[in-house]
Amino acid sequence: MAARLPTFEEAKNKVAELVLTKGFGNTPDEIPNKLLFAFIELGEAGDSWKKGKPTEETIEELIDVMFYVLDASRLIDPKANLDEVFMKKLEKNLARPYRYGEAFRNKKTSA
Repeated sequence: MAARLPTFEEAKNKVAELVLTKGFGNTPDEIPNKLLFAFIELGEAGDSWKKGKPTEETIEELIDVMFYVLDASRLIDPKANLDEVFMKKLEKNLARPYRYGEAFRNKKTSA
């Protein structure tokens, strides 16, 4: 039988353990850095994809993004339940119109 995968909350707690074990920044003052590093890792994922590197490498970069986002969320609001917030946000987005937020794709630019 396959091992059960962690929830967002469990993953957040595992990242917190990693941060403490490895001595990374663990105060609210670190939030801007965590968000910046998430952005940098997202750029590395885009670069990996663009250069046709193995998909495992691109996915690993995206997991790095998630590590930083989970850690930032923990520092921003330690009591926030990410599983509940995820479901609430998913339901909100599912209630939105088809292709919401993509109106820019239909705009014609003048040449």
